[in-house]
Amino acid sequence: MTTNQSDDERAEAYARALIDAGRAEGRSNADLVQWLHAVKFSPEVLEALAAMHKADDLDLIDKVSKEYKEILDNGDDAVSVTVTTAVPLDDELRKKIIDKAKSDIDTDVYLVERVDPSILGGIILEERGNRYDASVLAQLSNIRKQLASTFMGGETDE
Repeated sequence: MTTNQSDDERAEAYARALIDAGRAEGRSNADLVQWLHAVKFSPEVLEALAAMHKADDLDLIDKVSKEYKEILDNGDDAVSVTVTTAVPLDDELRKKIIDKAKSDIDTDVYLVERVDPSILGGIILEERGNRYDASVLAQLSNIRKQLASTFMGGETDE
């Protein structure tokens, strides 16, 4: 199998980035064994690891592994539902969201809560790849698009 120069150049850049990062941490050769096994990771595992790294939660890898096995062993079929609000949920609203989600998708729900003040208000729900955006920010954006379309004959970039 032959590779073109572009692939070779990119591979060298990645390798040098790994070496530089390892050297900065005083372990330039320690990551090589891990790197050789990384191709076995699914995109989901790599995404979870990236999220854990960003949150500085890599120390939870063993706990996540044990929890993962326990969830599978217990036959837990709960669907993760992510809810984003501008302010933290109170217990009453949390229960309403869980009950509504259970009713809509007809299964147990594991609620993941996120707070994002930029949505201004309302709620964003995400489950099984579907996104339902009832945030104030989305509503204002839709109004702006409608006004721009109606009064100006098209959208503006303002």
